[in-house]
Amino acid sequence: MELQRAEMRMVRCMCGIKLQDRVPSKGLRGRLGLDDIILVLQQNRLQWYGHVLRKEDNDWVKKCMEYEMEGARPRGRDQRKLGER
Repeated sequence: MELQRAEMRMVRCMCGIKLQDRVPSKGLRGRLGLDDIILVLQQNRLQWYGHVLRKEDNDWVKKCMEYEMEGARPRGRDQRKLGER
């Protein structure tokens, strides 16, 4: 939500429109030919995932994706150390 807010603030600045002008966000994005930032991030993440899936089986990135930890995690929150306040 904060990312979308920041994006729209930049779009309004590029268009020279104030928030008080009450112009819809879709209209401003259409004027500039931009897609929603969340949609763009999802597309980029899916492209990266496809890239990783096409890698060879012995590649370290693919090994990291398929790695499974042994044992169970302890219950509860991690213990804070003295200097982490």
